[in-house]
Amino acid sequence: MAKTTLSFVCQNCGAAYGRWQGKCESCGEWNTLAEEDTTGATSAPVSLRSKRKGRTFQLESLSGKSIEAPRLSSGMTELDRVTGGGFVRGSVLLVGGDPGIGKSTLLTQATSIMARAGHRAVYISGEEAVAQVRLRAERLGLADAPVQLAAETSVEDIISTLSEGAVPRLIVIDSIQTMWTDTVESAPGTVTQVRASAQKLIRFAKKSGAAIILVGHVTKDGQIAGPRVVEHMVDAVLSFEGEGSQQFRILRAVKNRFGPTDEIGVFEMTGLGLREVTNPSELFLSERDLGSPGTAVFAGIEGTRPVLVEMQALVAPTSLGTPRRAVVGWDPSRLSMVLAVLEAHCGVKLSGHDVYLNVAGGLRINEPAADLAAAAALVSSLVNAPLPPDAVYFGEISLSGAVRPVAQTSARLKEAAKLGFARVVLPERARGEAGGDAGLSLNTVGGLTSLVADIAARGTPRARHNSGRDDGDVSDQGRRSPSHAEKNATPARFRRQDG
Repeated sequence: MAKTTLSFVCQNCGAAYGRWQGKCESCGEWNTLAEEDTTGATSAPVSLRSKRKGRTFQLESLSGKSIEAPRLSSGMTELDRVTGGGFVRGSVLLVGGDPGIGKSTLLTQATSIMARAGHRAVYISGEEAVAQVRLRAERLGLADAPVQLAAETSVEDIISTLSEGAVPRLIVIDSIQTMWTDTVESAPGTVTQVRASAQKLIRFAKKSGAAIILVGHVTKDGQIAGPRVVEHMVDAVLSFEGEGSQQFRILRAVKNRFGPTDEIGVFEMTGLGLREVTNPSELFLSERDLGSPGTAVFAGIEGTRPVLVEMQALVAPTSLGTPRRAVVGWDPSRLSMVLAVLEAHCGVKLSGHDVYLNVAGGLRINEPAADLAAAAALVSSLVNAPLPPDAVYFGEISLSGAVRPVAQTSARLKEAAKLGFARVVLPERARGEAGGDAGLSLNTVGGLTSLVADIAARGTPRARHNSGRDDGDVSDQGRRSPSHAEKNATPARFRRQDG
């Protein structure tokens, strides 16, 4: 009889220790070590191991015919875009997201569409009963889809059941934290169980050719819970993002062995489930507050798709000893750099102001091309000067204050022209890439100083209660109201109808 082996395993990174300690030396997290029985996961002593010799296998050269991995379309364009064109046979995907964000709804819709197309689709729920899954399907209008359901958590029983009959084309395991295997004595949800259960399911997928989607819980900071080794074991890691108070949902590929990792899929949560958004730019700009200072439209690129999104900034005098810097949807270090360049090269004094920056719609921007739009929104809020509502901004700001060109300028301009914008503020050296886009007025800037001076020239005085505060030196360069023509230059589809 094997001797019981107890060890303390970090629930964040999977590192094992012989005794308990407060801090994990591997990942640096505190109070994450939990006692687990690792008898089944511990290798036997060398003297008791099998003495069999390793078998030989054939080696091949690099040259040869490469066969493209066959894919199966999910029937949802946005989901296929993120996965790289569909599900690859024998692949395993890990989908993570906040509780209630819509992971189960998305996968229920995907399995139902594939089942209606004649493919065998199986949905295994470890957290909900079959009746609860049926209620969701009825709410989504998918109750007639021939999806095979089960409420089971034993990995051995699941594999044994799925091995009978035709091989399923798509299997959903919701969620991997609820699965357990007989080979490990730990409780479900622990690092050892999650790792062992995932390994068995991955072996089944590679052997049978079925595509498996594993649903994973996330921690408070948005990371997928459990050991990071599970993310390395699977073929793709998808993150389902969004704010619970908004209807927008974004599916992003964090890792993908069979496709790009910079594509996003945009969905809208409705009463009948998730609706695919074919034109996310128009959706992100539908609730614009026109004529307000501190808002700028950024023309960004997400994968191969151009996306226009509104960046909102608020600069207010601080009552604290240390001004507050808060940013949502953008890199905080980029904001700090833009603020430093504005103060060092443009004379914009922000050391006595609180700064808030937000990307509207719940989208997260990772490219430095948003520097110019963020700087324009910040200066606009500081001097109380609304930006032209029919203008878009993009460009990277260097530490010297110069505005550098960015990639895919033509795609950004085409998206702006399609949505009815009339002018574009872009780097001076990007004019050659712009080409002859009809209907767009190109305003090139070589340095950030010229842009700041142009915005400050249109600034207007703030309310009386702020007259005694320092609004920044740049606000004194000129104050005049925006012209009537600028206010009426907004595309008709983006005008807010009051009353």
